[in-house]
Amino acid sequence: MAAASLAGSVCKADGIASKNDFRLNYSLASCLYGYTDLSVILPEVAKTGATSIDIWPMVHGNQREQIDRMGEDTFAGLLRKHNVTLGCLTQYRLGPFGLGKELSFAKRLGCPLVVTGGKGPKDLSGNELKKAVAKFAQQMKPHLDQAAECDVTIAIENHGNNLIDSPDSLKWLVELCDHPKLGIALAPYHLTQEPTAIAELIRDLGPRLSVFYAWQHGMGSTEKLPKEQELLQMPGRGDFDFTPLVDALRTIHFTGPTEIFMHPVPRGVAILETPEAVTAEVNRARAYLEGCLNA
Repeated sequence: MAAASLAGSVCKADGIASKNDFRLNYSLASCLYGYTDLSVILPEVAKTGATSIDIWPMVHGNQREQIDRMGEDTFAGLLRKHNVTLGCLTQYRLGPFGLGKELSFAKRLGCPLVVTGGKGPKDLSGNELKKAVAKFAQQMKPHLDQAAECDVTIAIENHGNNLIDSPDSLKWLVELCDHPKLGIALAPYHLTQEPTAIAELIRDLGPRLSVFYAWQHGMGSTEKLPKEQELLQMPGRGDFDFTPLVDALRTIHFTGPTEIFMHPVPRGVAILETPEAVTAEVNRARAYLEGCLNA
């Protein structure tokens, strides 16, 4: 009965030690704050329980462009001032074959991850999908070799309307490309909302999982909705149960970044009106995830 009471969206942080002392390593996505200045966002990182930041470019955020304007040295100084590391660079616009300069930038800033989407035909299944994934894996090799030279992992997200968007495409990608610098950025939002099935996928991906987005579909992120409905993408709102997912992360000893995440409508605005409100919402979701972990 006690275990049942902790399941689902009623999970609460209760201070109980997690099994095997497993912990989620949180990273904060800059785009949650819209186009807010980095000087304002970076002090919020520690407040959310995170140690690193994921920098997003326009249109979701503009923090990558802010770095170009202020210069790398100034940005590095801000990171040191606020005791934050650059954990990830998200670059969908550049695509998996256009990351050359960004990989070099990541190397200079000591960033270990770049996230992007796949490339290839869409809406395939079965053997046709596997062949397309195999072709993509082959095309990625020179880019992954460059990533290795920069000591950076390229993580491919299962983005919607993309070659790599389904559980089969993810599993075939890691099966057909054994390069150590290719990883997966897993977004439950883009998958069928079945927690046990997503948990099984996490176990299948195992050590190839590089980034986990704590992000559910809710009522979606493509149309303007009342804020309470838009926020249903966040963990702990609605009836999506993250308990099987965090248990699967524990099973595979996941050490990569966990990002509490959602998309606002329109893109480029903060998920709530003030930085303090954004941070509070992230912390509400984090308390829920910690409760699920302790369950």
